[in-house]
Amino acid sequence: MPTPPWSDKIRRLYLSGAANQFVLHGNVADRLLIPETVGAKIGNLVDFLTHEQLRRFDLVLGYELGAGLRVLAGEALFRQIAPPGDPPRDPAGAIGWLDHLLRVVVNLRALAPSSPGGQAVAGRNHHVAIVIGGAELLFPVAKQVRDYALNSMAAVVRSWSHEGHFLEQNLAVFLLTEHLNDLNHLLSQNPRAALVEIPLPGEAELVEAFGHFETRYPKALANFAGRPAFPASRLAGATLGSIESLLKQREYEGAALDEKALTELKKSLVEKDAQGLIEFLEPTRTLDDVHGSEAVKAWMRQDLALWREGDLAAMPMGYLLCGPVGTGKTYLIECLAGEAGAPVVKMKNFRDRWVGSTEGNLEKIFGLLHALGRCIVFVDEADQALGSRDAGSGDSGLSGRVYSMMAKEMSDTSNRGRILWILASSRPDLIEVDLKRPGRVDVKFPLFPALDAAEGYALIRALAKKHRLDLPKECPPDLLPLIPDLVTPGSAESISIKLYRQVRTVGEGSDALAALRDCLDEYQNPVPEETMRFQIGLAVKEASDLAFVPEVFRVGDR
Repeated sequence: MPTPPWSDKIRRLYLSGAANQFVLHGNVADRLLIPETVGAKIGNLVDFLTHEQLRRFDLVLGYELGAGLRVLAGEALFRQIAPPGDPPRDPAGAIGWLDHLLRVVVNLRALAPSSPGGQAVAGRNHHVAIVIGGAELLFPVAKQVRDYALNSMAAVVRSWSHEGHFLEQNLAVFLLTEHLNDLNHLLSQNPRAALVEIPLPGEAELVEAFGHFETRYPKALANFAGRPAFPASRLAGATLGSIESLLKQREYEGAALDEKALTELKKSLVEKDAQGLIEFLEPTRTLDDVHGSEAVKAWMRQDLALWREGDLAAMPMGYLLCGPVGTGKTYLIECLAGEAGAPVVKMKNFRDRWVGSTEGNLEKIFGLLHALGRCIVFVDEADQALGSRDAGSGDSGLSGRVYSMMAKEMSDTSNRGRILWILASSRPDLIEVDLKRPGRVDVKFPLFPALDAAEGYALIRALAKKHRLDLPKECPPDLLPLIPDLVTPGSAESISIKLYRQVRTVGEGSDALAALRDCLDEYQNPVPEETMRFQIGLAVKEASDLAFVPEVFRVGDR
């Protein structure tokens, strides 16, 4: 059974002498499949490090804030070299105690085996590892430079990565943290430490895991016996821990998973693991349900065809949807989800008031997106969500850090054909220019309101059908003057709801057309005309191709 790529990276760095301290971040709280000489088992990351990564080490010690210090391997050696008395449980005392123990091991190496009191452990360079779980709780980001107590503990741990006598010793230190940005900068930005991301399990890891699960949960996996690749491909993006919990429940109930349930299960498992940071858009519509925007729909369908054929060189890195409020930007993406053939996820509010939490949330989102394989990521109100390069000091630099993280992720060329970013905004002028440049956003689609009264009526009629209201296909000539200018899908929806209410108030058998006349009498567009025309002008200027812009909006707006 092959070990994960991140495990091989640690081994190479350690054996080459390039690093002896490793900050493991990302999916550190998940379950892992641990290959063993006699069968495999499921355990946590500390189990994997102890029984697989560090299985040849003489002594492995673990420390967590709640559990205190534990001997994970090498109990006999520990009893010989440990200072008398129980190790302290408090963080400052425990770190000082570990530092003292490591120096004892260094001194033992210098003693001859026959030295008085040196005994059998002297004269050897013992392999010693320390695994610190929940490192961000022990060494959080210091709120003040003069937070001496906090920084002094972090400085002690950092010294294990660069002091000469520790480098000469066979020492390996592992700091486990879910979010890298939550860890004290003395450790997360230590040039002598290696930052290693633990990703969500990919399809290959899940195939191995489901092969192991078959024997443990035969009832739950009865429909996939001998076919571990099928559920693995359908559940990529979920944590192994959440999958194992699901299988335990199904096994207890005697309910076998089926192919139809896997897609819905993936959605629920991933959203649960994401803790409300993303949501899947349901594929209940197609682009056929979008009224107008024919050039935009045709372009999107061409890109989806290329995606399905695997012609990734022609795939854009991202789209920008721009247009006045109410022009159906979110609705268009919901319809795209019905044709995409890939998950469409919406980034929800990832900003948090706590220091480092926003950056940690973004780390988690990026990890989930990478694990999903091919996916489309929708960022609504992008002018507010994506931050800015220079937002001043009002938010303590948070907006700039969000901008930097998003810019880096959106321009990663390894994501071409794997992640398609779609930004939507009625104020694209407020989005940083660098975030809209080719290589991050390659195609900019403008969306517009109805071109004239006839198209506005057609839009109202289409939405009235949702309420089972039958309006004639052609707008009566005497009604055309009542149709407001610049009807958007949003305003047409409000008119259709008002129409439905009017019909219901009058009673069954009432004339929908007469009710529409009453609704349009003295109707006022919810968006002021000057605001609408300003946002139309922005959309025209942002358009990456004039073929997306109707002739009526081109004159005087560029």
